[in-house]
Amino acid sequence: MPEPRVWRAAGPHVVRAARAVQARVVHVTRAVATRSPRLTTRRLIASAAGFGLVVAAGAAVSAGPWDSSGQRTAEREWAAAQVREGGTDHGRDTGAASGAAQGAPAPAPSAPAVLAGLGGTGRAPGEQALAKALDPLLDGDALGSDRTAAVVDVATGRTLYGKGDDALTPASTTKIATATAVLSAAGADHRIETRTVLQPGSEEVVLVGGGDPTLTARKDVEGYASLRDLADETAAALKERHLDEVALTYDTSLYKGPVLHSIGPNTNLAPVTALMVDEARLDDSSSGPADRGTDPAKDAARRFEELLEDRGITTKSLDPAKAKKGARTLGSVSSPPLSVLVERMLTNSDNDIAEALARQTALASGAPASFEGAGSAIRAELKRLGFPLKGVRFADGSGLSRDDRLTAGLLTALLAEAAAPDRPELRPILTGLPIAGFTGTLRDRYAGEASGTGLVRAKTGTLTGVNSLAGTVVDADGRLLAFAFLTTGTTDPAAAQETLDRAASTLAGCGCRGR
Repeated sequence: MPEPRVWRAAGPHVVRAARAVQARVVHVTRAVATRSPRLTTRRLIASAAGFGLVVAAGAAVSAGPWDSSGQRTAEREWAAAQVREGGTDHGRDTGAASGAAQGAPAPAPSAPAVLAGLGGTGRAPGEQALAKALDPLLDGDALGSDRTAAVVDVATGRTLYGKGDDALTPASTTKIATATAVLSAAGADHRIETRTVLQPGSEEVVLVGGGDPTLTARKDVEGYASLRDLADETAAALKERHLDEVALTYDTSLYKGPVLHSIGPNTNLAPVTALMVDEARLDDSSSGPADRGTDPAKDAARRFEELLEDRGITTKSLDPAKAKKGARTLGSVSSPPLSVLVERMLTNSDNDIAEALARQTALASGAPASFEGAGSAIRAELKRLGFPLKGVRFADGSGLSRDDRLTAGLLTALLAEAAAPDRPELRPILTGLPIAGFTGTLRDRYAGEASGTGLVRAKTGTLTGVNSLAGTVVDADGRLLAFAFLTTGTTDPAAAQETLDRAASTLAGCGCRGR
């Protein structure tokens, strides 16, 4: 089966990213090894397996995202070229198509098998010893008036440490719940389509938004859906019909309710519509805060109009409309699989993707694609999956709302489930988490916490007075642990963040073999 176009396009970028990560891994490993004598070869191998890094012949490359059909080809081939060994093939067919013929290296180990193997490495920390190590940090004044924490042994699901069980404002750790819900409800391989249609008996073209926040009008699409490609297809289809002048309208009816988040206009989130390009950013950024357009759908339609004009199609109008039943498709482009969008959302803490994925959960569940409908759909999906939801509330999918409520127990349960060997569709939750000192929102953290660098993989959460951290860590005995720390009422965000980082690093450096 030929590889999807999005993977072919992304291949060179993946290889470049892998080589960049290799250099950074070597640099940080040397620094950490100098200051942390307990960082053994076994721990490096175990931790690399746990967060999707392949360590071979002294090199590390970035692994993931993983979808239910297999590993990215570019990553697999690059890793195989470094060492002629391999593991399972994620269920792909054997033979030339999988690269196993003619003595070619077998693919790298699959994420489920690696994570299952981690569970048997070393011994789980003792509860009393773990409390002795964590309590001095988590009882400190830096964490504000309210705090709750949990640590779980991923292999067994056993809670090893708990502090409080109240549901607190989680900030961006909410995205872990959003990711779980959408991957379960819609599927890791689901793609979001943007299309154009010709209204019946007319010369009206409708640009129909499907809710893809990663749709881009830039030349370098990096594997994402391209508005330029859609313009190519649409112009060609119109010319086949001998149409070179049309009315252009746009359809955002897929989403319901208000487009503005309850926080109002904000550089962290564009108005939430079913049609936008480049997250309505007014600069050339792709992540982080940025000024946004106030009408993303109309801006997208205006950009599409320009692209059609460049291709010889004259347009008029630019009004909102709804595609009618019987409208004929002219062109379509699709996002990468949701597994990729989940990883980008978690790594960069991307609020636009989070709200889009929350609405995809609602659509898959038959609920209205609105803030309220999406929040209800996320909770309903987690309830269906059997997660503990006492006190839990979702007012959005991004965690920007102060009305969200999550427990540390829920977050660790979600992370442990994502590591389960029989839940490969949830694996992007783990592979998307930022790596301490390496990627995303943890790239510039852990500078003074050598024991956690490269071993902690976690989602951050920050609002005024709120700090949270939830993720996975490989401890000194090679045991994979899931943890969640939630705090509210903090007055010194830097001190709170440093304390949470130290708590996660304590887990990384702790054998904690007491009772």
